[in-house]
Amino acid sequence: MTSKSQRQHLVERLLAERSVGDHGELVELLAAEGVEASQASVSRDLDELGAVKLRAGGRTVYAIPEIATQRTVPLETLRRVCGDWVVGVEDSDNLVVLTTPPGSAHVVASAIDRSDSSDVIGTVAGDDTILVVAARHTSGEAVAKYFRDLAGL
Repeated sequence: MTSKSQRQHLVERLLAERSVGDHGELVELLAAEGVEASQASVSRDLDELGAVKLRAGGRTVYAIPEIATQRTVPLETLRRVCGDWVVGVEDSDNLVVLTTPPGSAHVVASAIDRSDSSDVIGTVAGDDTILVVAARHTSGEAVAKYFRDLAGL
């Protein structure tokens, strides 16, 4: 039997790895991982984890703004997050501006902040815009190209 905290940890991981649009879909993903949960339990888990619904790729999906800030985001997760939510990239000197759909900038910024890239020293997120500061050893142009590639732009 899986404990509530184990199930919630799995929910965090699933939401970081996949675009999940509703409770039923999450219940099915948990079942595929060998964890039985009701839609009511999943709903409570999402509330307790602070999950929010965002528009990504033409559909509404769940995301958790801060998934354990001390953990590093794998490159594939960063690629998925950027592919789902980054819709524009501009650069100037050591700065990059990423554009996202309304309400999703914080998810992308959090993933960037938790990535292990030495080319980014930090981000500032608004509602649909992220300011990315490039490290001294690189350029805004190089960092912008990196994010364009990740986002498929």
